[in-house]
Amino acid sequence: MAVKEIFEGLPWWVKWVAVPVLALIVFGGLIVNVVGFVIGLLFKVLVFVALVAGLVYVVRKFGTASRDGASRGDW
Repeated sequence: MAVKEIFEGLPWWVKWVAVPVLALIVFGGLIVNVVGFVIGLLFKVLVFVALVAGLVYVVRKFGTASRDGASRGDW
């Protein structure tokens, strides 16, 4: 018995309203956890990129100014 055959005789509101609502009730916590994890991970990646960019800016701004004439390749 295929899923299409199961839903064939049911009214439209069961397919388009009741089943999605039941899925949200049953899997809602899982969906919220996954979405929260992804958003948190993206936020952490953005913070990391901002910190690395700030570090590179500070090193280039103050690191090269303090060396006065030393080539960029020198440490």
